[in-house]
Amino acid sequence: MQITASLVKEMRDRTGLGMMECKKALVEADGDIEAAIDTMRKSGAAKADKKAGRTAAEGALAFAAAVDGRAAVLLEVNCETDFVAKDENFTAFIGRLANLVLEQQPADIEALKQLDLDGVPVEEARQQLVARIGENIQLRRFVRRSSGAGLGHYLHGHRIGVLVEVEGGDEALWRDLAMHIAASAPLCVQESDIPAEVLERERGIYFAQAAESGKPEDIQAKMVEGKVRKFAAEQTLLGQAFVKDPDTTVGKLLKQAGAQVLGFDRLVVGEGIEKEEDDFVAEVMKQAKA
Repeated sequence: MQITASLVKEMRDRTGLGMMECKKALVEADGDIEAAIDTMRKSGAAKADKKAGRTAAEGALAFAAAVDGRAAVLLEVNCETDFVAKDENFTAFIGRLANLVLEQQPADIEALKQLDLDGVPVEEARQQLVARIGENIQLRRFVRRSSGAGLGHYLHGHRIGVLVEVEGGDEALWRDLAMHIAASAPLCVQESDIPAEVLERERGIYFAQAAESGKPEDIQAKMVEGKVRKFAAEQTLLGQAFVKDPDTTVGKLLKQAGAQVLGFDRLVVGEGIEKEEDDFVAEVMKQAKA
């Protein structure tokens, strides 16, 4: 059967793959486009499996919000290089996924993978993108906030994203708070939210430091508690100096506006993923010996 340009174009439009790949699959399937697409889908899954063991510590965040502003989503999808993170196919994919999370409200990433995206399961769409781009791509995590209060957000490039839920204030304040959280990375909203084990760990370190001072124990105790209070202020949103006005704290800013932060989420691309260190010299030696 003759493989026409229009047939190749139809398959390319349906799969998003290159023209030569589409033509080759059509030739192998004797022009049967459905059989060719099935073959390409199997091939995509196989390629995705082969690349699954490669570290994907780069990537990007996508944001989506409801029209009424009462719900919002931040989604992280990882790839292997920052170059691919900026690829229009990759960014379009994660943008559609963020909207899907907003609309369908899956419980977790595994549930998201089973949802339909443009006629195929999300997991299959991911495999197809791996085949098209040539890098390992992994759906990592998402956060979704739905509230009758205000929702502020901020994206710093494609690597840091924040959602903040605020009672009171206006959109300008909500965005300022989101920008502050992106820049200052508070651990939590207020001191009472800091996990007890975190404070105890810090207190233990400060006691060890104070003991080396040789000062009386009562003075050491005061030194330790002073450092703990300083740590709590630096790590909590309300205690931090506001990035746009270091002379005031976020807590004072909120009090002046009659507002209250109910919670926030801060995502950083690749945070916590152990990256592989390339040994360029060893790689050159290995190739030279081969």
